[in-house]
Amino acid sequence: MADPLKSRGRGDLLWFFMLLGTLCETAAQIRYSVREELDKGSFVGNISKDLGLEPRELVQRGVRIVSRGRTQLFSLNPRSGSLVTAGRVDREELCAQSAPCLLSFNVLIENKMKIYGVEVEIIDINDNFPRFRDEELKVKVSENAAAGTRLVLPFARDADVGVNSLQSYQLSSNLHFSLDVKSGPDGQKYPELVLEQPLDREKEATHNLLLTALDGGDPVHSSTTLIHVTVLDANDNAPRFSRSEYRVSVPENIPVGTQLLTLTATDADEGINGKVTYSFRNEEDKIAETFQLDSYLGEISTVHSLDYEETGFYLMEVVAQDGGALLASAKVLVTVQDVNDNAPEVILTSLTSSVSEDCLPGTIIALFSVHDGDSGKNGEVSCSIPGNLPFKLEKSVDNYYHLVTTRSLDREETSEYNITVTVIDGGAPPLSTENHISLKVADINDNPPAFSHDSYSISIPENNLRGVSIFSVTAYDQDSGDFAQVTYSLAEYTFQEAPVSSYVSINSDTGVLYALQSFDYEQIRELKLLVTARDSGSPPLSTNVSVSLFVTDQNDNIPEILYPALPTDGSTGVELAPRSAEAGYLVTKVVAVDRDSGQNAWLSYRLLKASEPGLFTVGLHTGEVRTARALLDRDVLKQSLVVVVQDHGQPPLSASVTLTVAVADSIPDVLADLGSINTSSDPQDSDITLYLVVAVATVSCVFLAFVIVLLALRLRRWHMSRLLQSSRDRLASMPNSHFVGMDGVQAFLQTYSHEVSLTTDSRKSHLIFPQPNYADRLINEESCEKSEPLLIADKMDANKEDPGDVQQAPPNTDWRFSQAQRPGTSGSQNGDETGTWPNNQFDTEMLQAMILASASEAADGSSTLGGGAGTMGLSARYGPQFTLQHVPDYRQNVYIPGSNATLTNAAGKRDGKTPAGGNGNKKKSGKKEKK
Repeated sequence: MADPLKSRGRGDLLWFFMLLGTLCETAAQIRYSVREELDKGSFVGNISKDLGLEPRELVQRGVRIVSRGRTQLFSLNPRSGSLVTAGRVDREELCAQSAPCLLSFNVLIENKMKIYGVEVEIIDINDNFPRFRDEELKVKVSENAAAGTRLVLPFARDADVGVNSLQSYQLSSNLHFSLDVKSGPDGQKYPELVLEQPLDREKEATHNLLLTALDGGDPVHSSTTLIHVTVLDANDNAPRFSRSEYRVSVPENIPVGTQLLTLTATDADEGINGKVTYSFRNEEDKIAETFQLDSYLGEISTVHSLDYEETGFYLMEVVAQDGGALLASAKVLVTVQDVNDNAPEVILTSLTSSVSEDCLPGTIIALFSVHDGDSGKNGEVSCSIPGNLPFKLEKSVDNYYHLVTTRSLDREETSEYNITVTVIDGGAPPLSTENHISLKVADINDNPPAFSHDSYSISIPENNLRGVSIFSVTAYDQDSGDFAQVTYSLAEYTFQEAPVSSYVSINSDTGVLYALQSFDYEQIRELKLLVTARDSGSPPLSTNVSVSLFVTDQNDNIPEILYPALPTDGSTGVELAPRSAEAGYLVTKVVAVDRDSGQNAWLSYRLLKASEPGLFTVGLHTGEVRTARALLDRDVLKQSLVVVVQDHGQPPLSASVTLTVAVADSIPDVLADLGSINTSSDPQDSDITLYLVVAVATVSCVFLAFVIVLLALRLRRWHMSRLLQSSRDRLASMPNSHFVGMDGVQAFLQTYSHEVSLTTDSRKSHLIFPQPNYADRLINEESCEKSEPLLIADKMDANKEDPGDVQQAPPNTDWRFSQAQRPGTSGSQNGDETGTWPNNQFDTEMLQAMILASASEAADGSSTLGGGAGTMGLSARYGPQFTLQHVPDYRQNVYIPGSNATLTNAAGKRDGKTPAGGNGNKKKSGKKEKK
């Protein structure tokens, strides 16, 4: 049993030492020491050995020095594995008077993400001489100064520390002064000049002394300053400060120009010997740059901002000197209080930008360090992150922290984390710094589309437009990329013997529902839909949601009056009211319904019109017609009421009904008097009747005026027909030489002033020839001799019976009309006596009518110009609608017998009309003649 127990004890001891070694490895601090002012690359320590690595592993493992913003003073030698200087190291520049001088930095092993602290002590050497501020110093002393009088001398400063710093002073030999050295509370040695024997200015006015400062180095370094002592005349009272030492404490954030304190020194002497001035003595450059002393008031104020992190206190000496050169000195200690004016700083060393959502807890995300430039409690920092994140902070060596995961991540819950690292110090008020770390989480397809609601209830007003947008359903997929693309569809089923897709459709991309038909609330009040949302995964995931579509009522039905119903035989229903009825008597009740619902079916009744206002009232909501007062004997028997029924829709719709109320004591009285009931006339009805009478009278007057004008026109036409008859008689007696043949038609060519009157009654149209204007012939005598004999009136009947016997001669190209003989429009040429066409438009139109009349009579076989009295035969050809605009222009279609010239109507040819020898009428005239 003993052996197993010993083995177990040795195992426990081994585990204890292994754990202790691990702790020591984590918290171990590597220390080195090196002298200042060594050359670059000087050996400091074997860092690879202390880290337990081979020299070649420094590069392989990514070993590097990590420091906070300062200049790197040391570097790693990868070949030897040692820590060497990166440049000249000056202890006085780094640590000033502080001893010991320690420099700290960290060494990072990148592949393990481990940090080791390294501390290097800089050893001082005697490389600085003691130094006085001024090479010469002037000192004044009164001749009556007593033996033992002390004069403060400037002290020297040595930047070295320890034995290499300032150790002693020496004064050159003389008879009147000796040297005394005192040590201050800060360890500084202050020399004083002591008067050993009385002075006599008359014997020796000045004394030159040499003060030497020595350090303790090997070899010893020294420096000197020359002191000029001036002996003044009698001034036996020196200034005196109220205190030998002044202390003041101020915060570092006071504004520039703030007055810190006021020094007070008094002198018992009078005059110039009692006037005191103040000045700094032996002040450092930094004191002169930071503070200002008023030489007359003794006020000390700042000329530069204070910084506790740079200097924690200032020690200065103030001298008060009177006019007799007597001096007094006082110490002033200004202590700078630390203010929390530096925010913590976060330095990110290493970072992972993305991580899978199925990563294990404890995965390292980032490595960073924190630092605060303040001291004491103001420099104490704490680091934290929001507690609702799946991360935590683990402290590493020094001020380094690890950011690690605490559980698995879910991208659908959070696709990207913005981790805010907050660092806060212990100041009052505390200052903080935030650093944001962005971390993305990779996705997998594990979520189906989801609607924002379990079901939807929507409404649409009836009578909607086809294709109008009803509603939009939206489903969201928490996945990303293609897995988040959602399409929509409607589940198909039958509603009222029709597929639901005939009522509503859905946009597969946007989820917008559209109405495919106009809904009617009275037919469809609710429609159930099932919308399916499906993603683009493989296999796709889908989700269904129920949509209830409610059709809301609109005010599209007017009220329907059930009672009193309109009689089918055209009679008017009559309600009875006895003359003995009192006020409030129920005469009848109007009953109406509305097919709409809700407010649209809420009906109200009002009396629109009554033959006797104020006699009846109508209930607003009941429709009851009651008497408003008692019936009187003067009230007429028959009362007419118009009741309007109106709903409360927007806009409101209404219907009206007319009630006839008969006022009588008994029913037999009503039946006897119904035939003689006459309702009182309405003023509006009287006005309408007046308007109708005026309108009928106006129309009658207009009609009478029209009849008178028509009779006047008929009388004028009758007169014109008589004139035409007399003209026809005159034409029969004219000689044949005054006629020429035109396509087998004899026409009278002697020009007359004539007038044609045509009306709708062509039988009374007439042509008047009052008197000849001038008698010209179309052709001269020579042309007549060479041409064939002119057609006479006796031959016209033969031409009518055989139109083919008379043929038109071929045209002769040598024959030409003169310019004056060519037909033209009226006013184209002046009238003369050369036998030209008439140039008057009225004459020309009359000639056209005459030629037309002659052609018509010739076609009818008559030798006269007309078939009846004053008709000219035009009514049979052109009917009652004939006007002068239908008369063709025969001037441009004239054949002259015995000549080769033919005047052809160019417009007739252009229109496709061929002129006929015996029928000079238009086709339109022929058609009307057939009719």
